[in-house]
Amino acid sequence: MPQQLYYNFIRLPLVIRILLIALVVILFYGGLIHIIEPKTFPTIFDGIWWAIVTASTVGFGDFVPETVFGRIVGIALILTGAGFLSTYFISLATAAVTRQNDFLEGKVQYKGKDHIIVIGWNERSREIINALGNGKDGMNYSITLIDETLKTNPVPFNNVHFIRGRSNRDDVLIKSNILDAQKVIITADQNKDELHADMNSILTLLAIKGLNRDIQCIVEILTSEQAANAKRAGADEIVQTNVLTSFVMINSISSQELVTSFLDLLGQLDKRKLSFQPASEEVANKTFAELSAELMKDGILLIGVKRGEETLVNPPQPFKILQEDQLIVILG
Repeated sequence: MPQQLYYNFIRLPLVIRILLIALVVILFYGGLIHIIEPKTFPTIFDGIWWAIVTASTVGFGDFVPETVFGRIVGIALILTGAGFLSTYFISLATAAVTRQNDFLEGKVQYKGKDHIIVIGWNERSREIINALGNGKDGMNYSITLIDETLKTNPVPFNNVHFIRGRSNRDDVLIKSNILDAQKVIITADQNKDELHADMNSILTLLAIKGLNRDIQCIVEILTSEQAANAKRAGADEIVQTNVLTSFVMINSISSQELVTSFLDLLGQLDKRKLSFQPASEEVANKTFAELSAELMKDGILLIGVKRGEETLVNPPQPFKILQEDQLIVILG
């Protein structure tokens, strides 16, 4: 039994062990001085108070041993208790600094829920985190950033938790609390060529879906041939950044004004909310033009319809809305 208690004791954190030893020393000397000098220390609490004040080197002087043996007890208390208390506070400060460094270096597990996980540190993820961290859409998001190249958290926001490691490893994903996350955004690795970056993104996607099949994953894909593989791997949304870049560059050749207007439109959409709304029973069987006029009265712009896998922007008239359609609208 004593051996088991010893093993249980040494398994405790160092700060807890030192604190327990210091408490035992204070209780021991507080009780001993009460027994030796009951007139000077009428109660055990007075002895404990004197032991705490003496061990902490505060020394109020309200209780002072009067006998030689009592003063010897005081000397022993200073030599032992003060050392343990000093060691305790030093260990406590060291633990706090170590914890803070581990947090900045991405070694601490995230324990929150309903957060957004952003994988990869680059200009795209920087803009994403800045937009979400600043709450541009009025929402307060908790964000977890996973990257293996960074040494410390690069984002100043308090709601961004950094985890260092490879995003396709289970232990790193579990450390980011992938089981309770709301969404995952996988950005392409800028340190790899396009094909290997896509392969790494798909491998990360497979690892995520293996741990949490229901989580929504948005994946950046650079090569067109890997888009189908990303879809088969379970991607809920695929963003082909090279396709968007090519569209802008090609159209800039023929019409610079068109590209400028397109970019201005994207900037305005960033300040408004582009949203999907399910078609209700009330709007079913109405034409696109009729519904567009009704929504415009409420300051809502109807720009298209998503029907199954097909997205129709400003469909040809007459076009009837079905109940299973998703309305693409811009909220005022």
